[in-house]
Amino acid sequence: MYVCGPTVYDHIHVGNARSGIVFDVIRRYLEWRGYEVTCVQNYTDIDDRIITKAQSEGRAWDEVATDYSREFERVASAIGLRPPDVLVKATDHIPEMISMIQKLIDRGVAYESGGSVWFAVDRFPDYGKLSGRHLDDLRAGERVEPDPHKRSPLDFALWKAAKPGEPYWESPWGNGRPGWHIECSAMSAKYLGMGFDIHGGGSDLIFPHHENEIAQAEAAEGTSPFVRYWLHNGMVNLDAEKMSKSIGNLVLVKDLITQVRPEVLRIMAIAGNYRHDVDFGEASLEQAKRIWERLEAFARAAGEGAPEPSSEGQRYLDRFREAMDDDFNTPVALSVIQELVKHGNAELELAASDNGQARGRLGGLVPAFYQMTSVLGLFISPASGSAMSDELTEGLIGLAMELRDEARKARRYEEADSIRDRLNKLGVVLEDTPNGTRWKVRT
Repeated sequence: MYVCGPTVYDHIHVGNARSGIVFDVIRRYLEWRGYEVTCVQNYTDIDDRIITKAQSEGRAWDEVATDYSREFERVASAIGLRPPDVLVKATDHIPEMISMIQKLIDRGVAYESGGSVWFAVDRFPDYGKLSGRHLDDLRAGERVEPDPHKRSPLDFALWKAAKPGEPYWESPWGNGRPGWHIECSAMSAKYLGMGFDIHGGGSDLIFPHHENEIAQAEAAEGTSPFVRYWLHNGMVNLDAEKMSKSIGNLVLVKDLITQVRPEVLRIMAIAGNYRHDVDFGEASLEQAKRIWERLEAFARAAGEGAPEPSSEGQRYLDRFREAMDDDFNTPVALSVIQELVKHGNAELELAASDNGQARGRLGGLVPAFYQMTSVLGLFISPASGSAMSDELTEGLIGLAMELRDEARKARRYEEADSIRDRLNKLGVVLEDTPNGTRWKVRT
């Protein structure tokens, strides 16, 4: 599977994170089902936006790309995204892009003009087969500004002639840099070959990016399909409007995960069908938070459980698998887990009265619970919901309380409140009493 990664010129927002979470879950599920998965993801590390950012900050373009690549990796790790098996950067694959562009020229579906190279859309008969758009309709509603070097407004850049003061690479057509679309065609074909299984990305990439990827790869190689299955996640809407850097209505992940547990963001991202848009706001976060707290509380109360699921536990696993086999239906899969938790809590109540049979039935449900939650990237263990009485945890909480006391004595009240609030997010409640500050685990 090949997943379109970020253009590394800024911090990622919740909409970017949803795409990452969706494909992380799909990858985990396929591996759980026994498939051997090779996951390739790219960084677009040369782009107009990177150049503009660098100019505005007075920095080198590659410094900007490196810094935001590292920031993406930090945040991705924080929200539980597994690193890809192969991480590719556009600037490391310029020779592969030049080679593919030359093939397109040789086949008569691309042309050089003014030091740039353009893909001739009307020379690829299948153009529009992914998005369902037709050339006549595209011409009628053309929004792309014409370029004096293009034969048709619909043609798109494979290689861009260098502009003064911008980074460039040498090519047979002169100094320049690759167009955006060519990088994914060249890199995915290199690492996965033609006809690989899954290509993922946001629904906003269907046209023109993924449409252009298909045209480039299939025209260059003279074979199809380029990809067997296209999976596109829906957008995240804030106040009924798509979250977008161009609009400026962003919630950055780096800020959000200081306010809520990363697992809450994961639940919000998969609580709706991955193909559909989802709304982001206090209500959706609160709902996701309640789900997480119920799962965590069950893990704390149920403990380790049996080594293998019982027949009842297996029935939940079967329903979970049926849901995920149906186009990765995470909302139904999540509901199966919640049904198991409801069932398990009923057994817990019976087990509390020394009912050995109930304890046995509960133990057979627990391993199924852990299997399903781990597939969704919700890693819960009995220790994560324990009473936090071990020496290390007590010491860390004590240290945080000392730092808060120092901030209060120095009248840095905003800092003190921040420490208290962050502990509260982790489930640790501070109580200020006449005899000092005490802490307890929120139940």
